Amino acid sequence: MMQSPRKILVIEDDTSSRNMYLDSLVLEGFETIAAENGLVGIQQAQAHLPDLILCDIFMPVVDGYGVLDTLNQDFVTAIIPFIFITGSGTKTDFRKGMDGGADDYLIKPFTVEELLNAIAIRLQRQNAILHSYATNVQSALKLEETAIANPKSSFPNVPQLKKVFDFIETHYHQGISLCDVAEAVGYSPAYLTNRVGKLTGETVNRWIVKRRMTAACLLLQTENQTIDQVATSLGYQNPCHFSRQFRQHHGLPPQVWRKVYQAVEV
Repeated sequence: MMQSPRKILVIEDDTSSRNMYLDSLVLEGFETIAAENGLVGIQQAQAHLPDLILCDIFMPVVDGYGVLDTLNQDFVTAIIPFIFITGSGTKTDFRKGMDGGADDYLIKPFTVEELLNAIAIRLQRQNAILHSYATNVQSALKLEETAIANPKSSFPNVPQLKKVFDFIETHYHQGISLCDVAEAVGYSPAYLTNRVGKLTGETVNRWIVKRRMTAACLLLQTENQTIDQVATSLGYQNPCHFSRQFRQHHGLPPQVWRKVYQAVEV
């Protein structure tokens, strides 16, 4: 699979400096995203999930420290390599940035070569992190591919629960719950919970989630749908609920899982 250009977000309030960085990055084949202040930078990072962020420290609205702190509160944006760019080279500023979780610190003026070297080093380290995740994802993919090829393999072979699992298989993408399954098979929710728990060690809702997570992996393997669209197609009314369940099941948020999958495929 051909690798798409790496996306770099440049957050810089000085127009001439911002344009200089953007032009240099475009010449090197990067895809670029621009933000004129920290607030816009946060919004752009959350919307586009760049491969790396270059951020000035002293800016209006939200300064660089505020950008870094906000992005670090979300696992999806917290793993994006973050490089501070600033005209202040004091030890206090440097320490504050690194303690806040910045990956590197470039002091103006710096050359284009220094900028590109810093980016290359951080992207290489990020690739190493992604590939460490990739080992686990590859193992999970093999299991998910088996389940996708034979959906019934998602469920245990328990003849007494065939109607239960057949109903889940048919309707898992429609937002069903324990009550829907219980009504379909003619049991009370409490009785069905007890029966399924004794025979499988799992709850009905857990089996619904497992089936959705298998389907989610298939949908996330392409860029055809956004995370919100994947969630909706699997019966979730709240994309955040989907993302939370996906992370609990697979150990990574769906956005990060997609990036890791792409790294595996490259």
